[in-house]
Amino acid sequence: MLLIACGMWAPAASAQYLAVFVDGRTLQVSGTRLLDDSRIRLEVEGGGAIEVPLARLERVIEDAVEPEPAAIAAPPCRAEFEDEALPATVPFSAEIVAASRAANLHPWLVAAIVEAESASNPRAISRVGARGLMQLMPAVWLEQGVVDPHEPRANLLAGARHLRAMLDRFGKLTLALAAYNSGATTVERAGGIPPYLETRAYVRAVLGKFCPASPAG
Repeated sequence: MLLIACGMWAPAASAQYLAVFVDGRTLQVSGTRLLDDSRIRLEVEGGGAIEVPLARLERVIEDAVEPEPAAIAAPPCRAEFEDEALPATVPFSAEIVAASRAANLHPWLVAAIVEAESASNPRAISRVGARGLMQLMPAVWLEQGVVDPHEPRANLLAGARHLRAMLDRFGKLTLALAAYNSGATTVERAGGIPPYLETRAYVRAVLGKFCPASPAG
């Protein structure tokens, strides 16, 4: 049986959400309910709801914003791959290093994302259908031809490739992490890190794990 893991960055039950679709559209919703492996129910204000295929969603995030958001500085650590071993206590360390090498990402960066996304639980499923170690939405793992998103090696390879695509697209690690959490659409529309509390906390947390010398912002 698969575990439902409402992870560190999953929306709280009472929160208002922003559904971000792969075609660039967004929709404010008041709640979500995962129907099965391929469909989700999005509740809207006034008691209505729509059911959509999970493959149409890029992300679903809390839409609470940070009042007067402070700048989040670029970290001094390089995001590109370096052949640095991970501590023996890091689960799936060999697989993380292999995926990082393939995507030209620093293994400590990928390890920080795994910890933030799933607490290293390969069976994790979020309340909105993100799966596995790097909490991949179906739009990501289906596009990459992944058969089982809970298989650690496949999940890590797909997640690292997705992060690399965001880094190549936006050119800055802070923006790539924001896009990984909230979707590329929100970063493009904000012209930077979106003001959402969830996203900004996520960027700070991953940078703090990956590059502890990073300014808090």
